[in-house]
Amino acid sequence: MYISDATIMIKNLRLRTFIGFKPEELEKKQDVVINASISYVANQAVESDKEGDALDYKVISKSIIELVENGRFKLLEKLCADVLGHITENTLVNNASVTVEKPHALRFADSVSVTLSAKR
Repeated sequence: MYISDATIMIKNLRLRTFIGFKPEELEKKQDVVINASISYVANQAVESDKEGDALDYKVISKSIIELVENGRFKLLEKLCADVLGHITENTLVNNASVTVEKPHALRFADSVSVTLSAKR
């Protein structure tokens, strides 16, 4: 059996980081919410049922957490690009899309978000 790309979805990863360029944003961490869609060819994992043949989403999420919580970012675009670049470093990844939300960034909105995508 041939399987096309498998897609792993990481939904609502809630983290805190320094995001923004206003003086108060430089001094206090803020909440961000990250969603990622990661596609890879899963034929070998489907056939073998071995974790070593699959893309390890736990390793990916831990590395995103470390990157975001230890970083400082002025723009959502930069944070989003760094997360996307981090994900696509894995050679199994064919394409990925990342959305980073900044809750309560605007007075009358739930959040502001940026989405970036990349293909191999």
